[in-house]
Amino acid sequence: MSLVERVVFFMVLAALCVGSMAEVYKVGDDNGWTAKEHMPDYEEWSASKAFKIGDSIVFEYDPEWHNVVQVTHEDYRKCNASSPIKENYYWGSHSIRGASPNKTKMVKTFTSGKDTIPIKAEGHLFYICGVPEHCKMGQKVDIRVVALDRLDIGVLADRATPAPPTSPSVSAPTPSPNSVMSISKGFTGKLGFVILAVCDAPT
Repeated sequence: MSLVERVVFFMVLAALCVGSMAEVYKVGDDNGWTAKEHMPDYEEWSASKAFKIGDSIVFEYDPEWHNVVQVTHEDYRKCNASSPIKENYYWGSHSIRGASPNKTKMVKTFTSGKDTIPIKAEGHLFYICGVPEHCKMGQKVDIRVVALDRLDIGVLADRATPAPPTSPSVSAPTPSPNSVMSISKGFTGKLGFVILAVCDAPT
């Protein structure tokens, strides 16, 4: 295998590894999906995440008081849950056989108390609580899904790499400037080391 072929091989392998790192996000983290006094800022929560196709979002809530409704951007702004988004229900690449068209529509309203929703496409996914007053209080979230090729590859790699344990009694040596440049990009730095190793390897 030539040098160029080896470099291309490792780059493709790296891209596949990043793409396979699906994440599961609990909306609101420990607070979950709520309108109580400790309700999180869902807009701020969502903005801090890097959602991508293949990830999942989980809504956890008390079904006696809340639900989850996927709506359009306009209804999201107005807190209108009366017209939830509908979609065709497919089994594989075909609709359910024998079902009339109106029966192949699924209303995206969730009421289980723990709903896991897979992310299947890029763009914006708008969810609100169907209780109007709750939505107006801020119980709504805009999930912005970005295509994988637009995400920072270093950020994706860092999400899958656990932080090293820290010890207050031991001070780590200060890395040299060259070391900082090599590892500052997380996955990009690691990939660079691999490519350098390939380049130095005998052909």
